[in-house]
Amino acid sequence: MVDFLHAIPVEIRGQVEAALVERDGEIKRLDDTITLLKEQMSWLQRQLFGKKGERVVADLDQSQMTFDFAPPPAPAPAGKETVTYERERRKRRATGKDRISYPDDLPVERVVVDLPEDKKVDPETGEPLVRVGEEVSRKLAVRPEAFFVKEIVRPKYAARNRPLAGIACEPMPDAVIPRCPVDESVLAEVVVNKYADHLPLCRIAERYRRRGVEVSRQALSKWVMAVGAELSPLYGLMLGRVIASGNIFVDETPVKLLAKGECETAYAWVYVGGGGGDPPYRVYDFQTDRRHAHALDMLKDFQGSLHSDRYGVYGKLAKKEGVVWHPCMSHARRKFFEAESGDPELRAWAIRHIRYLFMLERVAWARGPDERLRIRGKYERPILARLTARVKERLEQGNYLPKSKFRGALEYFMAAEAYWPNYLDHPDARLDNNVAERAERPWAIGRKGWLFVGSEAAGKSAATLFSLVQTCRNLSVNPREYLEDILRRIMSHPHRRLDELLPDNWLAARKAALDADVIDIVAQPLP
Repeated sequence: MVDFLHAIPVEIRGQVEAALVERDGEIKRLDDTITLLKEQMSWLQRQLFGKKGERVVADLDQSQMTFDFAPPPAPAPAGKETVTYERERRKRRATGKDRISYPDDLPVERVVVDLPEDKKVDPETGEPLVRVGEEVSRKLAVRPEAFFVKEIVRPKYAARNRPLAGIACEPMPDAVIPRCPVDESVLAEVVVNKYADHLPLCRIAERYRRRGVEVSRQALSKWVMAVGAELSPLYGLMLGRVIASGNIFVDETPVKLLAKGECETAYAWVYVGGGGGDPPYRVYDFQTDRRHAHALDMLKDFQGSLHSDRYGVYGKLAKKEGVVWHPCMSHARRKFFEAESGDPELRAWAIRHIRYLFMLERVAWARGPDERLRIRGKYERPILARLTARVKERLEQGNYLPKSKFRGALEYFMAAEAYWPNYLDHPDARLDNNVAERAERPWAIGRKGWLFVGSEAAGKSAATLFSLVQTCRNLSVNPREYLEDILRRIMSHPHRRLDELLPDNWLAARKAALDADVIDIVAQPLP
């Protein structure tokens, strides 16, 4: 290069040097662009064709994992001894993939498959065969659900000798939808089919048509919206309990909203709370946009631990007095997982240390609150400190592509530097926001079936019904049984005792009633 420049006339040598510098800079810029595009293409290919799991070849360094959670096992005695024995070979048990279980009190229908009469004789002697036993095979069977017509008969009475006295007749039982042509059992089934099984109303109507019942999708839609509106008082009570619980998990997901032309993008927010590390209540809020004002208004009275991702509104709530913000470490891990270029060694090191934190959390949540805090303070705090220090040091060093995913991972982690240690001092706090992420999954599954929400009012009704159905599922309550019962009772239930109809209280009352029945049966004298 030097010989080449000496051969150039002095008067244009400066121009050539400047051109070479500009060329080198352009080559560097193009190389950086190629690297960035390769990273983006790799990410896109993985999203389309690859596995979604966030596992990398970052083997755990067992030499660093020396935790004294339990005393070591006693050493085996010295020497060797050969022991032989015989045992009966066990029958092969069903594995988790092909195992089936059902209640013991299911009705049994016996089907006898007997020998023909001409084969019930001994072919040599001609004497009748003697029955010596039977082979019994049990199979689970099912009949299609059957509709039936429910006639509500109300006798009418009149005075024998006073025709002008009028007619006495008991009024109709309270109904959640006045003059509705279907029973509460049908309404409960429609709600569960849509918000637990994620069937669109057109498919529900088609299923009914196969069973001989014609019902329009428009009628189903009106019934669902009416049920959601009537159950909104329970929704308000659930929301109040979530806000008052002092430990909530928040997330939001986009939902299509029907509009003229193309569908608009609305959002379904979820607020998980009610107490504990995995709270019972799932309360959803439907909004036509993602403005910060919605979450700020919903959580204006909230005090306590707030779990979320790093969407801007949660950063605002983190600065509110009385709110302790716990950002999601799973999101930070995902950023490092997606950063395939930049610094592979640091990427693997960071993912490994984040994995250490989650492994320790699994152990900590198997203990009580005091032991959980001890494990976090003794083992997790040093790991988190090392992770933060090294990421900060690497971010300050620079030497990475400005728009690379690696730089994005470093900046994402350090933006929440002051908030990562918060969970260490709160026993009910978690390292991630996966509780809310799982709670949003029903919306994500449902929108693939019913595609969009018809209107804002329909979205509000869906939020109410989703809240009740998904809370029931989280509490292992049969949502169809629950909804059918409260739909029959809510119109006449005292308002001051409305909390008795909340899913957890309903379940407790049901268990108490069953226990009382058992006690009554046991207390009866034997015959």
